[in-house]
Amino acid sequence: MSRLVSKPRYYRCLRAHNTFRAFDSKRLQTNTGSQSSSCPRQLSTRSSSKASQPSDISSPSPVYPGHPYMFRIASSWAGKPSTGEDRATDDLPFPLESPIGRWREEMLDRDIGPKKKRRGKDWAQDAGEDFFYVQEASEISYAFTCGHLYLSLFMCPYRRPQGVSFGLADGVGGWIENGVNPALFSQSLMYHAHRYSRNAWAGEPEIDPTLDYEEREQVEGWELTPHHCLDLALGGVLRERSVQAGSSTACLLTLNSSSGLLRSANLGDSGYSIIRSSNVIYKEKIQTHFFNCPKQLTKLPANPGRKFARVCIDSPKEANNHSMKLRDGDIVVVYTDGFSDNVFPSEMLSICSLVGRKDVTEDEQVQSMADNLVLYARQCMMDRRRVSPFEREAAREGMFFRGGVSCSVTVLVALVRETS
Repeated sequence: MSRLVSKPRYYRCLRAHNTFRAFDSKRLQTNTGSQSSSCPRQLSTRSSSKASQPSDISSPSPVYPGHPYMFRIASSWAGKPSTGEDRATDDLPFPLESPIGRWREEMLDRDIGPKKKRRGKDWAQDAGEDFFYVQEASEISYAFTCGHLYLSLFMCPYRRPQGVSFGLADGVGGWIENGVNPALFSQSLMYHAHRYSRNAWAGEPEIDPTLDYEEREQVEGWELTPHHCLDLALGGVLRERSVQAGSSTACLLTLNSSSGLLRSANLGDSGYSIIRSSNVIYKEKIQTHFFNCPKQLTKLPANPGRKFARVCIDSPKEANNHSMKLRDGDIVVVYTDGFSDNVFPSEMLSICSLVGRKDVTEDEQVQSMADNLVLYARQCMMDRRRVSPFEREAAREGMFFRGGVSCSVTVLVALVRETS
């Protein structure tokens, strides 16, 4: 968008631009060598060294300050181990040519690539009944570029990450008894959560005070809390014709790169833990109606014709909401019950601590944490001689259960870094 401007306004915008450039140049000098420019998942906005070089006043380069926080996100998953007795369903997965099918493959290949999807014949090629999403929450900013001196000012809108929204869902396997594929609900729920958070803000919109009121109104997007996102995503699933029925737990989080604020909404027995200085400083509480029956979002068939046994219908309003200010070095581990039912918090700490000592990049560390947590959960669920968290919980309810729980497992790991 180009427009004619007066001299005073031109100089006001130019002064703001030079202030941003000086601020960002100082930030880059402070953090040189501590960040990896090749990181594909770096979610903070940082200007390149080329952009921070001095330039002619008639054609300044668009340079902007980075956010105080950045986050490195990794995902890992494993479908339910095949036993040969799994019941088949009539529902097929979303076809690859469908929007959800294409997006599903992008998520599965996001960090782990095709090799991990086929690590063995007993490994499911997808995340089983679980699914997840990772989506940058963007903001609209304006790049100032000057054309002919004093005559025109081009204000080019561009997006930069203002935070990240991510989460996971665990489809309720009981629907298999009614011929319904539980993965369809969880995949659709995460797809719509991604869709709504794509153009939203992880916090309050940041408006440049030097812009006119008309220009401020052109800033797109809105603040989207995890609770609101969960409500909108459920509405998307209820309107999805390809999902006839199903249920799922859900855990959604946002991380704000301006304030370092974590916000979450959790419904059911998925959850997350926050690790700081080799200690679990927060662990999300699970929500259940009774033992092994978590709260869940549900979609019933339009014309059921019969009653479905053991179906729970819960509202997003019942989700636990939590917010917390994060610090440099904090690790956020988000997981489905396939992880929490098989791995104790102390074991999770040990794995993250051991991986954190490796002399590799932070991106590789985070991905290794997620992979090793899933692999360890996989080993635990196959060991009938080992006492599991699920076994202890069953004993408290007066029930006998031995060993781990065979289930799909999904883990997301986020590492928090302060850039200043």
